[in-house]
Amino acid sequence: MVMEDNESCGSRVVDSAPTNSRQHRKKLEVYNEVLQRLKHSNNEEAQQPGFDDDLWDHFNRLPTRYALDVNVESAEDVLTHKQLLHQAHDPANRPAFDVRLVQVTPVPDGNSTDAVPFNSAIKEISRSALPLPAFGSSPNLEALALEASKSEVQDEDVTVTCGNLLRPMHEITFSTDDKPKLLSQLTSLLAELGLNIQEAHVFSSVDGYSLDVFVVDGWPYEEIEQLRMALKREILVMIERNAMQKSSPSQSPSESFRKENKTVIKCELDPVTIPCDGIDVWEIDHQLLKFGNKIASGSYGDLYKGTYCSQEVAIKILKSERLNTELQKEFAQEVYIMRKVRHKNVVQFIGACTRPPNLCIVTEYMCGGSVYDYLHKQKGSFKFPTLLKVAIDVSKGMNYLHQNNIIHRDLKAANLLMDENEVVKVADFGVARVKAQTGVMTAETGTYRWMAPEVIEHKPYDHKADIFSFGVLLWELMTGKLPYEYLTPLQAAIGVVQKGLRPTIPKQTHPKLAGLLEKCWQRDPTSRPDFPEIIEILQQVAKEAADEEDDRRKEKEKSSGGFFSVLRRGNH
Repeated sequence: MVMEDNESCGSRVVDSAPTNSRQHRKKLEVYNEVLQRLKHSNNEEAQQPGFDDDLWDHFNRLPTRYALDVNVESAEDVLTHKQLLHQAHDPANRPAFDVRLVQVTPVPDGNSTDAVPFNSAIKEISRSALPLPAFGSSPNLEALALEASKSEVQDEDVTVTCGNLLRPMHEITFSTDDKPKLLSQLTSLLAELGLNIQEAHVFSSVDGYSLDVFVVDGWPYEEIEQLRMALKREILVMIERNAMQKSSPSQSPSESFRKENKTVIKCELDPVTIPCDGIDVWEIDHQLLKFGNKIASGSYGDLYKGTYCSQEVAIKILKSERLNTELQKEFAQEVYIMRKVRHKNVVQFIGACTRPPNLCIVTEYMCGGSVYDYLHKQKGSFKFPTLLKVAIDVSKGMNYLHQNNIIHRDLKAANLLMDENEVVKVADFGVARVKAQTGVMTAETGTYRWMAPEVIEHKPYDHKADIFSFGVLLWELMTGKLPYEYLTPLQAAIGVVQKGLRPTIPKQTHPKLAGLLEKCWQRDPTSRPDFPEIIEILQQVAKEAADEEDDRRKEKEKSSGGFFSVLRRGNH
């Protein structure tokens, strides 16, 4: 359960009223351009009374970047989006979707004015017969990254285009009620059909609906109807899977629950079951908790500072209105894992309340807050020795988890907390899992910016996925920047998988740290180091840094001593 999950897969941020006047003017210009094009084309819907207001309402219910990105030359696309959002209001139509063939125009080489030739597939189809995608295609990732480094990037999403652009592709647009993990489900659905996402545009409406547009390849261009039917089948499978999860509240959270469960504690009004070995006493009486200030708030719960039996604690409460079977499973899994771990670099579990509607987890209170807040909200930075200490703390906590067959699966700065002594501890086990007996697991989880390629691609993975995330985290600690800050989370994920995108290592980075980052980011999980090796490298770098600092201090004292000796001799 992630308290602040703005970057998690499936999450979206809904724009408020426009605050940037330039962007607002641009949105108005796009609206007027689309309106005029539709009216001049004698579009039947555009001639209806009140259409002008309806169209403006459509633009206002979506983020400003929708207007900034949409292709005004294909004004009919805006109507398609409007219609899909309208269809999604009826639960029987969800998700509403549309499929069409589009021509992704290749980006010309900046050194040449010659047009890029079409390949044989495009030669079979008249270019004029294919519409452009609803949103403008951008240059490839390398060019995009270069451009972002040259100029200040505005607070607008950019579009990633990957792969071979010299052929027709399919554009698939979904609209449904916006909900957690929807984006993850849709990308999984496309992956099941063997489709490769080349572009992704994700929007949330102010009234709780989604508009997700994917440009994909991997399907024969002429088989549009076959693709439409295949999507319908996969959507039915997705709906049935969701229904099964909702109808089985008594199912254990995972296979490890069933295998390791010795005693199950059940409360009379409590559908949440937590395995127990008969020794731990972790059930907390909700009335003994005293609540203080709210520390953080997320989609699924709120985090409070409070006290339990006079001890300062952090209390994470699930929002009762968001409770469902899946969330209860995650809650049970988190309690199950946290009660098993005891380490100085892992946040200490104190207890939990498992009686609805007061589901909560109580842990030690970490007054230093999260590393993410320190880096990105307080704009703090770590001096080199402190940075190494933080990295070693994290590595030791993660090494302990891995030794106990626990994979964190969401390692990032937001899930690292600091105490009053600047000790950093690993926290938030909402998506952590006990390693399966086969040694690998599947299913996408975690947060895209830190996610390993094999997890993004829904391939089997093991504890080495945490190593990849640690590499991104270490880069974040070193630079104080958000990974792939010029891309949206999903676009970053596409880049990591399809283009081998990795954060740029600063030139002044210590050679051993640069080498460590490159090892952690290896595409092949077996080539990544384990945490004992990582700890050893970090400790070596820390020792070298301490020795260098000691040498500088001695040299300074020596030079200062010589200066004062000359002065003393001069006074005699």
